[in-house]
Amino acid sequence: QVQLVESGGGLVQAGGSLRLSCAASTSLGNIFSFYVMGWYRQAPGKQRELVAVIRSGGITDYTDSVKGRFTISRDAAKNTVYLQMNSLKPEDTAVYYCNARHPVSAYLDYWGQGTQVTVDS
Repeated sequence: QVQLVESGGGLVQAGGSLRLSCAASTSLGNIFSFYVMGWYRQAPGKQRELVAVIRSGGITDYTDSVKGRFTISRDAAKNTVYLQMNSLKPEDTAVYYCNARHPVSAYLDYWGQGTQVTVDS
């Protein structure tokens, strides 16, 4: 069982920055050894989309629209994954969700409650 709690969302002006955090609670110890961690977002009227992912080996990947602006990272000692968002645009406005997904067992798929990010033009 994994619990994920996001924080760090808020209202920011276009061009500004925010850092989202996702704290994972699990009996596994270092969650990053077992799960792929990702950030997703869902804007009103749109489907949820993958924003960034970090795999157990530390390999990262990003959706094209955030490349060069967003950075996903993790702190194994804190079991926390971060999303640093720079040069924010109004189109980045969405609810951002943290996800932990086992790379083999698809039913081991956990979500946080989401945190709102609003970018004002």
